[in-house]
Amino acid sequence: MPFAPRQIRVSLILLLLCGLSSGADAEVIARKSVSYFDIKGNSADALDAALNAHGPVTMGSSSRHPGATKVRFGGNATYSERNGRCYIADVKITVDTEIILPRWRDRRHASRQLSMIWDTLSADIRRHEDRHAEIAREHARRMEKSILALPPAKDCDALQDKANDVTTQETQLHDEDQARFDKIEAINFQSRIQRLMTYRSQQTGE
Repeated sequence: MPFAPRQIRVSLILLLLCGLSSGADAEVIARKSVSYFDIKGNSADALDAALNAHGPVTMGSSSRHPGATKVRFGGNATYSERNGRCYIADVKITVDTEIILPRWRDRRHASRQLSMIWDTLSADIRRHEDRHAEIAREHARRMEKSILALPPAKDCDALQDKANDVTTQETQLHDEDQARFDKIEAINFQSRIQRLMTYRSQQTGE
């Protein structure tokens, strides 16, 4: 089954809100959900065909994939003015990830060998998508720290522009890291799955 999981990314610009606060504060809120799409098949070829027919379509690609992760960044910040300068007062970054995974409906009719292949493959898909979600959380934390570290500006409009520049840059770095991870995973896919299947076969004695 020659494929490699990919991901979907949706990024939102940070919204800055005017407010008053005596000290800077920050918070990252990460939420993760999992959804499934059903596939059927009693052979490796049939499962491959089902994944190609029913898997999610990722951003920037017309082909389907066995798994995906949707990422959405959002959040807000407040800022305050003191002594003719504008300061970041509070930052709250949100990152929502939805992992989309396949669910095999014909397991009870399949051979033990095919079940082992599926268990190996589905575990690898889940690991891959979990890593996409973790990359998104890492960048949300970096975004929060970078905005919180912004120096005071002459006015709050200028500070808002700087904060939005940070979100734009960080989402770009996020997308690049996600694409880099996908590229490495695709290169190593065949050898990784073979190694995992050999290990699982040794563990089960099959």
